Amino acid sequence: MSEREQILGRIREALRVAAPKPGLLSGPGQRVPAHEKRPTDFKPWLPAVGDSFDERAALFAKNSAELKTDFQLVANRNELQDKLLALAHAEGWKKIATHAGEMTNFAFAALGLPVLQTGARYNLSELESCDAGITECDALVAQTGSVVLTTRSAGGRALSVLPPHHVVLARRDQLLRDLPAAFAALKNCYGSNYPSMMCLITGPSRTGDIERILVLGAHGPKKLTVFCL
Repeated sequence: MSEREQILGRIREALRVAAPKPGLLSGPGQRVPAHEKRPTDFKPWLPAVGDSFDERAALFAKNSAELKTDFQLVANRNELQDKLLALAHAEGWKKIATHAGEMTNFAFAALGLPVLQTGARYNLSELESCDAGITECDALVAQTGSVVLTTRSAGGRALSVLPPHHVVLARRDQLLRDLPAAFAALKNCYGSNYPSMMCLITGPSRTGDIERILVLGAHGPKKLTVFCL
C-alpha cells in the first residue's frame, strides 16, 4: 500500500466517527446544549478602573511603567515646554517631525528646532532621520496603558512609526477608562466618517521572538513618551 493510500485510508476511517453536536464543553466528553446559557462567572481579564481622574492616571502610570512607556502629567504649558526642552537636550535632538495641531504647534515652537511637517508632501527618508516624532492622539486608555490615535489626529501613518522616539501630547479629558470608552470617543468624534487608519499603541515597539528576550525598537520607535496636559 502506498503512502497516499494510507493517508486516504486514515481519512476515510476518521469520517466514520460522528462529530459531536454543537455546544459548550462542560467536562471530559460532556457538552452543554447550545441553547443553554453560557457561564456568567468568568473573572475579568483586565483590571478594574476607578471613576476619578486620579485613579485613571494612577493606573495608566502603573501600566506605562510595566510597558517601558515614560508617562508624565504636566500642570500647564510652561511645564510642558520645560520638559520638552529637557528631553531634547538629554537626547541631543537636532531635528523633529510633527504635524499641525494645537498642542504640536506649541511644542515645535517651544523647542525651536528644525522641523519636518507631515501635512504636506515629504520624503520618508527625511522623516526617518528625525530624532523624534511628536503627535497628538485621540485617547489614552487607563486599563491597558494604550495610546489611541488615527491618521487625522497623528499626522498620517508614518509619523508615529519611523522616528526612533515617539512623543505623544494628550489632554487630561482624553484619559479614558477602557477600550469601550475609547471606541465610543472615536465614534463620537468621527461618526461614520472614520479615518483610514486607527491604531492602538501599547508601549514602545518590541519583540521577544528570539529566545524570549525582550528587544525594544524592533519594528518602530524604541522610546515612547506621553505628556498629559
